[in-house]
Amino acid sequence: MGFIVTTPQGLEALPDAVLVRIIDFLRSQRDVYHMCLVNRRLNSVADPVLYKSISFAQPKHHVAFSASLIARPRRGSLIQDVVLEYPSDELSEVLHMMEVPSKVDNFSHALAAMSNLESLVLSVPQRLCKGIGVLLNDPFAFACLRTCMLFYHCEGGGYWDLQDNIHIFSHPTVENLTIRRAKLDQRGFESLELPSETPLKELHLVECDLNADGLTELLLFPEALKEISMKQLNIPSPRLEETPDDIEDYVFAFKSAVHSLETVSVDFPTLRGRDPLKLREFESLTTLEVRDHQLFGSSGLSSVAFPPNLESLTFFNMVEGEDLVDLLCYTLEKKEIFARNLRRLVLPEGETSIPKRLVEVCTEPLVLCTTAIDGEESEKWEEISNDQDECSDDGNNDE
Repeated sequence: MGFIVTTPQGLEALPDAVLVRIIDFLRSQRDVYHMCLVNRRLNSVADPVLYKSISFAQPKHHVAFSASLIARPRRGSLIQDVVLEYPSDELSEVLHMMEVPSKVDNFSHALAAMSNLESLVLSVPQRLCKGIGVLLNDPFAFACLRTCMLFYHCEGGGYWDLQDNIHIFSHPTVENLTIRRAKLDQRGFESLELPSETPLKELHLVECDLNADGLTELLLFPEALKEISMKQLNIPSPRLEETPDDIEDYVFAFKSAVHSLETVSVDFPTLRGRDPLKLREFESLTTLEVRDHQLFGSSGLSSVAFPPNLESLTFFNMVEGEDLVDLLCYTLEKKEIFARNLRRLVLPEGETSIPKRLVEVCTEPLVLCTTAIDGEESEKWEEISNDQDECSDDGNNDE
């Protein structure tokens, strides 16, 4: 009986598609780098994995990579996720080394070469703002972009002008957008040709100074905006100039997306609430997060027009004051009238205890929860027993 003798074959014998899968399973970038050093073929095959996600913590790395794209432009199309985070002083050092200030355009040109980019995170000096703004207005740039975060460092810690990147709101593919420390006046789009409907689903405005009229116009363009969140410091710095005094002005702006909004979160301590909010028009809204005085108004003498399908209500501050507690308790007792679908009431953890009467009125199916309002996206929820004043340690309520 004969034997078939097989010669062991190495990685070289495997097809490219299999090699890519193997490289993709490597746990660390360092392992991928080592694989690239084996030979030219593996170096070439590893490109889709090696350049899928890149991050620049220093502008000199960005400059070096931009130069490499000139020699190997195909690499630009492999990049799907990019993060640029570096301060102004480091950019100045690179520009000095270049001795040609106009070379700063290379930063935005390198981004333009990333034709299949899906996620873009920018936290860079304001000097790059206008160049990137030109790209955002280019119909052939960022054609696959889905997620974008924009933050430009200004001297003195000021707000950067959103007008310089205003066309991100007309982008035909962006679905998730975060704007950090930007200002916007009432102008909105100054172009004669207004954008068509966009696929934007989530909008996050962090520490921004936005005019309500300008925001109203920007929210007209998304075809079906699902979520909008606004977050500001307790003491904004520098002083807000465009932001309205009353939360009702922003709620009016949100009405541009009233047909589709499902989540509204306004963690904005300086906004006042003169009158109770009128939210009956927001039929799709299921999650609302505000402060008690912004929802009920300063007088606290009349009820709120809750969204008809509201399921979750979060307060960023503990409900205090006898009038507000009484009004909230009355609303919950009559929730079949005011908010029949309400299932969860969320209050912040803190030194102030939850009013006992409020705990008592939260009967099934309504669940009273607490959460640490610390600005983190991940929150730990703890169900509060109606029979006790302390939080349950049930791990099933973690989110």
